[in-house]
Amino acid sequence: MDLNNEVLENPIATNIEPMIKLTFTVNEEQYEIQTSPTEKLIHILREQLNLAGTKISCGIGRCGACSVLLDGELVNACLVMAYQVNGKSITTIEGIGGVTFDEVQEAFLTEGGFQCGYCTSGMIIAVKYLLALNPTPTETDIKEALAGNLCRCTGYGGIIRSVQSLSAKNGGI
Repeated sequence: MDLNNEVLENPIATNIEPMIKLTFTVNEEQYEIQTSPTEKLIHILREQLNLAGTKISCGIGRCGACSVLLDGELVNACLVMAYQVNGKSITTIEGIGGVTFDEVQEAFLTEGGFQCGYCTSGMIIAVKYLLALNPTPTETDIKEALAGNLCRCTGYGGIIRSVQSLSAKNGGI
């Protein structure tokens, strides 16, 4: 048996990955791309769509830096495979705000929620999700909701104050 010929005849052994066509929406803009079904959403956003506001950090879903909304649900883009986004709607940090800051971005600026900024995009997405579910979260609610988002600057005080200010605007304590 000639091992070299066997490898060339077996597409799996030659590492040829099939490509799939995906259609999805990011920040209300429709996209159609071809990619490997095992490509991660974080890489599609950053490398194929040039939406680099979503950060890569741990790559295993523990830090929340890559948080995005997938059909309105908070997910870690590093854990979402390409085939899972077909027909879905994604909101990234680029889809928050616009010409003016969104209220969450404004609160982060006012209350010192920005530290080095690396976790900020994921934090803001997580806060948007929290406030959509609970417009008047308590400090405990805020800490629980942001437990999956790590700030390596350990600047949680400013982040929590930011969300508390929004809670107060919405009638919370």
